Amino acid sequence: MERRTHLKLQNKDLCLPAFLPDATSAYVRAVDSQDLIGIKIQAVVMNTFHLMQKPGSSTIQAFGGLHKFSGWPGIIITDSGGFQAYSLIHESDRFGSLSDREIIFHPEGKDRKFILSPEKSIQLQISYDTNVVICLDDCTHVDAPREEQELAVERTLSWARRCKDEYLHQMDQRQIEENQRPLIFGVIQGGGHPDLRRKCAEGLLEIGFDGFGYGGWPLDARGELLEDMVQLTRSLVPAEYPMHALGIGHPINLVKTYQLGYDIFDCALPTRDARHGRLMRFTTPPDSPLPPDDSWLAYVYFQDKKYIKDQRPISEYCDCPVCQHYSIGYLHHLFKTGDWLYQRLATLHNLRFMTQLTERLHDHGE
Repeated sequence: MERRTHLKLQNKDLCLPAFLPDATSAYVRAVDSQDLIGIKIQAVVMNTFHLMQKPGSSTIQAFGGLHKFSGWPGIIITDSGGFQAYSLIHESDRFGSLSDREIIFHPEGKDRKFILSPEKSIQLQISYDTNVVICLDDCTHVDAPREEQELAVERTLSWARRCKDEYLHQMDQRQIEENQRPLIFGVIQGGGHPDLRRKCAEGLLEIGFDGFGYGGWPLDARGELLEDMVQLTRSLVPAEYPMHALGIGHPINLVKTYQLGYDIFDCALPTRDARHGRLMRFTTPPDSPLPPDDSWLAYVYFQDKKYIKDQRPISEYCDCPVCQHYSIGYLHHLFKTGDWLYQRLATLHNLRFMTQLTERLHDHGE
């Protein structure tokens, strides 16, 4: 089957593969919507868990959804909040509790509690006017005990059924036409156990979704991509369904995962690296295929004094406004003085690097 190159989302078209920066709380740090458009970002990921706290669902709904609230005209995918349950509640029960019924969050330092059930997650995401809804899932660490993984798969499937039922109810209640409905994705859990991954994938396929995401932490203890499990999970889903590699965004891992059949990627790493003085650059021209090894990727580290008088752009192969107008030496100066302009320019560059990377994969089919 020929590889999918586009995904239709209501009246928008997502060119694949696509990298999505994390706009967790309805913004990408240090840049605005016009900046993102200028560097060819097509879509962003926003987070239901964070948005229901700040600015609050009633505020977003008063604006008519996230597009109008944030001023972002492109595609929005909303994550359900399942990963936040994993990262916070699994860390300490003082942040809340997780049951078969729902997730209860207790933000640190606040008396108020936030309840997130499968139904509530779908209701919020639909009211946010998102383009892709992601089901609430029970996320686990890949090294968690098998009993915990089994429970997470059962809970993920139960929640997926409830999410799908609520989604259909919302479509009917709001009288949303087929060609105007947001897509809904299920998330495949199972940790490092192939049989549990298979069970989860088969259960989700039976329920019926528009696409699927790789669930759970995708890296091992050394920070290496769990290629075998990532590949297995993709193989469990028919090729006609788009696959979202949730949380995968290191350039090398993105290429590996794309080659395994994934289409959509999101991660905070490129923007976080930018703010901390680590900028990405290509070593080969953008109109050429990527070399088979990792030699196409290099970094500029602004902690290094050797860049103080460097008059070159970050990359001769980059068409971002930063590389067109500023030198490495000037950016090094901004970084060392701590000026806010550095964060904006560095973020613009790293995100353009990521969109150039997906363009190269799209054009050359590595």
